[in-house]
Amino acid sequence: MLQKARRKFIYEKSKHYHEEYRQMYRADIQMARVARKAGNFYVPAEPKLAFVIRIRGINGVSPKIQNVLQCLRLRQIFNDTFVKLNKASVNMLRTVEPYIALGYMNLKSVNELIYKRGYGRINKKRIALTDNSLIAQSLGKFGIICMEDLIHEICTVGKCFKEANNFLPFKLSSPPGRMKKKTIHFVEGGDAGNREDQINRLIRKMNYGIHHDYFCNLISKQWLFLDWKKKTLLCW
Repeated sequence: MLQKARRKFIYEKSKHYHEEYRQMYRADIQMARVARKAGNFYVPAEPKLAFVIRIRGINGVSPKIQNVLQCLRLRQIFNDTFVKLNKASVNMLRTVEPYIALGYMNLKSVNELIYKRGYGRINKKRIALTDNSLIAQSLGKFGIICMEDLIHEICTVGKCFKEANNFLPFKLSSPPGRMKKKTIHFVEGGDAGNREDQINRLIRKMNYGIHHDYFCNLISKQWLFLDWKKKTLLCW
């Protein structure tokens, strides 16, 4: 009975969050329409959250850069983390910009990332988040008891963002085709530096382990047959 009531409570919280996201999305669209009607431009608010991926090693790198990467919890290649954007964190990101890819994630990407790659740091161990009780056990004292609470806290950069972020160790797969231009900035056709909302495309490639755009194209045109029993992909 208690478990049933708990599930209902989590469902109601999820419903409330989805309505909140919907209202935020509609508010942005409405503001853009009003500005366009008045002959002006609508400039969205500055992003409060960045997602950072380490893409290079530190062989021959200065101790300062090594320390900054450790402070950001980017100890290995393709380690990832969320960063709350303020003056101090922006300066840190500028220092290590040649060694990272960063950008501003949307809600869909945060959702997919945490559900697919979500691991919790529990008793100094990396444990897959297969049950909401694992989250409640570690973050319940901060009012975070389920996956939707965790996603909401990260997306909105809430009061307990630091605790929620420290709970989530991420490591993505290498993107299809590898990163061949790590030493060149993104604006010059490379992989390093700030790619703003284009980070969402990179995350999906690294998250799913295949070329996400190509996969979606096949699905939309019904060219792909999925044989889940044999775990094979048969294309025609």
